[in-house]
Amino acid sequence: MGEPSGPRASFFQRFAAAFIDFLILGAVNMVLSLVLKPNAASLASLVIGVAYYASQEGGPSGQTVGKRVMGIRVVRLNGADELGFGGGVLRYVGRIASGIVCLLGYFWMLWDDEKQTWHDKIAGTVVVPADSVA
Repeated sequence: MGEPSGPRASFFQRFAAAFIDFLILGAVNMVLSLVLKPNAASLASLVIGVAYYASQEGGPSGQTVGKRVMGIRVVRLNGADELGFGGGVLRYVGRIASGIVCLLGYFWMLWDDEKQTWHDKIAGTVVVPADSVA
Protein backbone atom coordinates (compact mmCIF):
# COMPACT_ATOMS: atom_id res chain seq x y z
CA MET A 1 0.00 0.00 0.00
CA GLY A 2 1.34 3.44 -0.97
CA GLU A 3 1.43 6.61 1.05
CA PRO A 4 -1.31 9.24 0.72
CA SER A 5 -0.46 12.41 -1.19
CA GLY A 6 -0.78 14.50 1.99
CA PRO A 7 -1.82 14.40 5.65
CA ARG A 8 -5.03 12.51 6.38
CA ALA A 9 -7.38 12.17 9.34
CA SER A 10 -7.18 8.85 11.16
CA PHE A 11 -9.96 6.29 11.22
CA PHE A 12 -10.51 7.04 14.92
CA GLN A 13 -10.83 10.79 14.31
CA ARG A 14 -13.35 10.20 11.55
CA PHE A 15 -15.30 7.66 13.61
CA ALA A 16 -15.46 9.97 16.64
CA ALA A 17 -16.60 12.91 14.48
CA ALA A 18 -19.30 10.76 12.88
CA PHE A 19 -20.46 9.59 16.31
CA ILE A 20 -20.78 13.18 17.54
CA ASP A 21 -22.78 14.13 14.44
CA PHE A 22 -24.91 11.00 14.92
CA LEU A 23 -25.74 12.10 18.47
CA ILE A 24 -26.70 15.59 17.31
CA LEU A 25 -28.90 14.41 14.45
CA GLY A 26 -30.31 11.61 16.63
CA ALA A 27 -31.52 14.17 19.16
CA VAL A 28 -33.15 16.21 16.39
CA ASN A 29 -34.76 13.07 14.97
CA MET A 30 -36.08 12.09 18.38
CA VAL A 31 -37.79 15.46 18.80
CA LEU A 32 -39.23 15.24 15.29
CA SER A 33 -40.62 11.78 15.99
CA LEU A 34 -42.39 13.15 19.08
CA VAL A 35 -44.06 16.06 17.30
CA LEU A 36 -44.70 14.72 13.80
CA LYS A 37 -46.40 11.69 12.30
CA PRO A 38 -43.96 8.89 11.36
CA ASN A 39 -43.79 9.58 7.61
CA ALA A 40 -43.43 13.33 8.13
CA ALA A 41 -40.77 12.77 10.79
CA SER A 42 -38.80 10.48 8.46
CA LEU A 43 -38.95 12.97 5.60
CA ALA A 44 -38.01 15.88 7.87
CA SER A 45 -35.10 13.86 9.29
CA LEU A 46 -33.81 13.12 5.80
CA VAL A 47 -34.06 16.75 4.72
CA ILE A 48 -32.34 17.96 7.89
CA GLY A 49 -29.58 15.34 7.54
CA VAL A 50 -28.87 16.29 3.94
CA ALA A 51 -28.96 20.02 4.77
CA TYR A 52 -26.69 19.54 7.80
CA TYR A 53 -23.96 17.64 5.97
CA ALA A 54 -24.22 19.55 2.69
CA SER A 55 -24.10 22.98 4.30
CA GLN A 56 -21.42 22.13 6.86
CA GLU A 57 -19.07 19.99 4.78
CA GLY A 58 -19.81 22.01 1.65
CA GLY A 59 -19.25 25.32 3.41
CA PRO A 60 -16.03 27.29 3.80
CA SER A 61 -14.87 25.37 6.89
CA GLY A 62 -15.58 21.91 5.45
CA GLN A 63 -16.52 20.80 8.97
CA THR A 64 -19.56 19.42 10.70
CA VAL A 65 -19.77 19.94 14.46
CA GLY A 66 -18.17 16.52 14.98
CA LYS A 67 -15.32 17.28 12.60
CA ARG A 68 -14.75 20.64 14.29
CA VAL A 69 -14.51 18.93 17.70
CA MET A 70 -12.06 16.37 16.30
CA GLY A 71 -9.98 18.96 14.43
CA ILE A 72 -10.53 17.55 10.94
CA ARG A 73 -12.17 18.81 7.76
CA VAL A 74 -13.27 17.78 4.28
CA VAL A 75 -11.34 19.12 1.29
CA ARG A 76 -11.28 18.29 -2.39
CA LEU A 77 -8.59 15.77 -3.34
CA ASN A 78 -7.48 17.93 -6.27
CA GLY A 79 -6.86 20.91 -3.99
CA ALA A 80 -9.71 23.03 -5.38
CA ASP A 81 -11.69 25.39 -3.18
CA GLU A 82 -14.55 24.39 -0.90
CA LEU A 83 -16.80 21.49 -1.78
CA GLY A 84 -19.95 23.59 -2.18
CA PHE A 85 -23.51 22.63 -1.32
CA GLY A 86 -23.91 20.35 -4.36
CA GLY A 87 -20.68 18.55 -3.54
CA GLY A 88 -21.90 18.17 0.04
CA VAL A 89 -25.13 16.59 -1.20
CA LEU A 90 -23.16 14.23 -3.45
CA ARG A 91 -20.98 13.24 -0.49
CA TYR A 92 -24.10 12.63 1.63
CA VAL A 93 -25.56 10.33 -1.05
CA GLY A 94 -22.19 8.58 -1.15
CA ARG A 95 -22.54 7.89 2.59
CA ILE A 96 -25.55 5.75 1.79
CA ALA A 97 -23.47 3.72 -0.67
CA SER A 98 -20.69 3.44 1.92
CA GLY A 99 -23.08 1.91 4.43
CA ILE A 100 -25.05 -0.46 2.20
CA VAL A 101 -22.62 -3.38 2.15
CA CYS A 102 -21.90 -3.99 5.85
CA LEU A 103 -20.28 -0.52 6.16
CA LEU A 104 -17.52 -1.64 3.79
CA GLY A 105 -17.37 1.81 2.21
CA TYR A 106 -16.46 3.37 5.56
CA PHE A 107 -13.72 0.84 6.28
CA TRP A 108 -12.30 1.25 2.77
CA MET A 109 -10.05 4.06 4.03
CA LEU A 110 -8.06 1.55 6.07
CA TRP A 111 -6.40 0.10 2.96
CA ASP A 112 -6.91 2.87 0.38
CA ASP A 113 -3.72 4.72 -0.67
CA GLU A 114 -5.41 8.13 -0.27
CA LYS A 115 -7.32 7.06 2.89
CA GLN A 116 -10.64 7.64 1.10
CA THR A 117 -14.00 6.10 1.94
CA TRP A 118 -16.44 5.38 -0.87
CA HIS A 119 -18.24 8.68 -0.24
CA ASP A 120 -14.89 10.45 -0.48
CA LYS A 121 -14.22 8.77 -3.81
CA ILE A 122 -17.70 9.61 -5.12
CA ALA A 123 -17.33 13.29 -4.19
CA GLY A 124 -13.59 13.59 -4.96
CA THR A 125 -12.71 14.48 -1.35
CA VAL A 126 -10.39 13.55 1.48
CA VAL A 127 -10.56 14.28 5.21
CA VAL A 128 -7.51 16.00 6.62
CA PRO A 129 -6.35 17.54 9.90
CA ALA A 130 -7.88 21.05 9.97
CA ASP A 131 -4.53 22.67 10.67
CA SER A 132 -2.97 21.13 7.54
CA VAL A 133 -5.03 23.36 5.22
CA ALA A 134 -3.87 26.90 4.59
